Amino acid sequence: MTSSSSFSQDAQSFAQNYTEGLRADALMEEDVAWSHEIDGERDGEQFDRAERAALRRVAGLSTELEDVTEVEYRQLRLERVVLVGVWTSGTVQDAENSLAELAALAETAGALVLDGVIQRRDKPDPATYIGSGKALELRDIVLETGADTVVCDGELSPGQLIHLEDVVKVKVIDRTALILDIFAQHAKSREGKAQVALAQMQYMLPRLRGWGQSLSRQMGGGKGGGLATRGPGETKIETDRRRIREKMAKMRREIAEMKTGRELKRQERKRNKVPSVAIAGYTNAGKSSLLNRLTGAGVLVENALFATLDPTVRRAETPSGRLYTLADTVGFVRHLPHHLVEAFRSTMEEVGESDLILHVVDGSHPAPEEQLAAVREVIREVGAVDVPEIVVINKADAADPLTVQRLLRTQRHAIAVSARTGLGIEELLALIDAELPRPEVEIEALVPYTHGKLVARAHADGEVLSEEHTADGTLLKARVHEELAAELAPFVPVAH
Repeated sequence: MTSSSSFSQDAQSFAQNYTEGLRADALMEEDVAWSHEIDGERDGEQFDRAERAALRRVAGLSTELEDVTEVEYRQLRLERVVLVGVWTSGTVQDAENSLAELAALAETAGALVLDGVIQRRDKPDPATYIGSGKALELRDIVLETGADTVVCDGELSPGQLIHLEDVVKVKVIDRTALILDIFAQHAKSREGKAQVALAQMQYMLPRLRGWGQSLSRQMGGGKGGGLATRGPGETKIETDRRRIREKMAKMRREIAEMKTGRELKRQERKRNKVPSVAIAGYTNAGKSSLLNRLTGAGVLVENALFATLDPTVRRAETPSGRLYTLADTVGFVRHLPHHLVEAFRSTMEEVGESDLILHVVDGSHPAPEEQLAAVREVIREVGAVDVPEIVVINKADAADPLTVQRLLRTQRHAIAVSARTGLGIEELLALIDAELPRPEVEIEALVPYTHGKLVARAHADGEVLSEEHTADGTLLKARVHEELAAELAPFVPVAH
């Protein structure tokens, strides 16, 4: 069932009243230039910034109206797009927020958003997503604006993509393809590129389609090199599917090998009893800014969705001197494509294997509770439901105080901070110190100066409660792990 208002009027109203403001809200902070004087101390050198700024468009995922059985490298261009969404449930504000987020995603991918329209339906049309009549109205909007791409706010079936393209006569892509395109642009590490490539192939496999010779059959094999008469062989599109499956199998093997290397590093940290903290959260919530503020990691910070993809692990220290690791993970988004969850599962395991999750949420977002719910859904999928969580309400300096107070009241173990100004960072460090697992054995020992290595290990691997230098050695009171406690046992004073 469609809304009574005309499609064109909806489009015009949305463009005038919502697109600019909501798109800015979707990016969630003032779009100011990064400067070394203002932001350098917090974010480090930001070596990737110049390279990122020079990149406008990377062709890597295409649904052009031509044979797309191979990855194509076309001339770089800034695409002009019209957005279209189907509002099936919730309020009109929810639908507008979702389309505003799609606009932010499109801009991050390097596109120019010309218009945005919402169609009210009980469910998406199985043939053209928005219905045949509204598809014709969408074609008029495309012609009027001069757009070359339509972006749909949902994951479309191969049939829906083909039928909608037949009507509007321009390229049609869905939300999943758009996110994959952004990931392809921003992945820099070998593992990140492999994971994105795997997700792209999983997405493209059921959507391959061909024209003309792509559907013709290859000749069968005849005896003696003569005319092949055994009947038809594979079509070209079937050959392409087989080749993609072979590439996917190879990619999975490569990712499994890289996963082994990361697991070895993780086991080494566990062997040395180094606690781990994972930073998780919605894209553009400020995870990289928080990591830079806590560790000085110098990770790229940009006012864009999915600005950083590659996982970063940095060493940090609590106020009491305990060492731990901080891992920055890929950002999440509502309706995160299943292909990405599967492809990035090995990276997301950093969250499941951690001792503590810092769940960063953008306090200035119009609907922060939706962000929290979207991230927790993915956390459940990777099996990290039992890991303790601290909700970090970031951008508190720009957020509505009433929103911050509501989140502090409704979320357990929540704290408001600002990675930009440093507000609440000391309190957050103290909270991390309190929540991290502590060594299990409390011991008091008089360690001779000839065994100074034991004292150094107590500082590095344990928690030193007090330390006093005497004529006979170092009087140490600390919480340590069982292995170190056994080595310190000979120096425990005998009670009289």
